[in-house]
Amino acid sequence: MSPSSRLTTVKDHLQLMSTQKSPITCHVLVASVGKPGQHVSVKIEKIDESGSFTTLSTSETNDDGRCPNLLPVDYKAEKGIYRVTFETKEFFARLGEKCFYPYVQIVFELEHPEQHYHIPLLISPYSYTTYRGS
Repeated sequence: MSPSSRLTTVKDHLQLMSTQKSPITCHVLVASVGKPGQHVSVKIEKIDESGSFTTLSTSETNDDGRCPNLLPVDYKAEKGIYRVTFETKEFFARLGEKCFYPYVQIVFELEHPEQHYHIPLLISPYSYTTYRGS
């Protein structure tokens, strides 16, 4: 294989990797210090026919506070109600801080499975906020 064709193969592979991501992603920012929430445990669930939540996946935010692989890339998102749980007490304990919320659960309705859903969480030891990101 020539150097040129190897380079083309690598570029194609990297482009494919950069365009593939979980249909639902999240991001944790620690608002009180202006830094990413690194290595926060995250769980995503979907409500089933009986009204109970079923775990789809567990993951952890990366060094940038993002969780790009919250669900497998090949997961086919469906309409429904989902819940994302962030283990905030565990996170703040690692920083030597107490927090008021032992975990944060964000429940949302996915209405358009063809769209990407991004769930940012801004936290501090005594508050949190969220919104639908892009």
